[in-house]
Amino acid sequence: MFLTIVRRGINNECSRKFVIFCHKCVNNQLKYSYKRLSRGYIALSQNINCLNQSRSVNQFCNNKLFKNIVTNYSDLSEKELDFVQFERISNETLDSLTEYFDELIEKAEHLDDADVSYGDGVLTVKFGSNYGTYVINRQTPNKQIWLSSPTSGPKRYDFIDHTWIYKHDGKSMHDLLDEEIPVIIKGPTSFSKCTFSKRIK
Repeated sequence: MFLTIVRRGINNECSRKFVIFCHKCVNNQLKYSYKRLSRGYIALSQNINCLNQSRSVNQFCNNKLFKNIVTNYSDLSEKELDFVQFERISNETLDSLTEYFDELIEKAEHLDDADVSYGDGVLTVKFGSNYGTYVINRQTPNKQIWLSSPTSGPKRYDFIDHTWIYKHDGKSMHDLLDEEIPVIIKGPTSFSKCTFSKRIK
């Protein structure tokens, strides 16, 4: 069973309404059922005709409307993250990063001046004059995590697919750290073991 949401603005009459549908493959034929969303949103069957023209899962997934559905569903998922959820997720993310940075620095004997500090939603990792300072902080109004890197500069991360993604290149914050930090500590890293580091679609 697959669940998704059709994009807004299918026509002027229903530009602020959603339609939600389920489909399953039975004998290689797609079967549809429609459900009402809360707050009075309605199923717009007159706009689903193009979906019924698909005759297989492969055809359906390549349907232009379906691709728009997936794109807009991702956008909606970001908006659905409320401030309470954001605070919890960002705190767990930063706590986990703090612990891992502490662990890495303890093992890096050449980083005598390195220091990790975390407070009020701001994680600061000082690697010394030769390597610079990383600052990773929570931005509650934007529901983002901002990262300032002495190597790649500033980036703003959104919570997408269960992890923190930089929209301009599609790379996660943890992947970026796994690229840059090994050069500084002169050894391998595994930021993928930190909280909210794995992309789940």
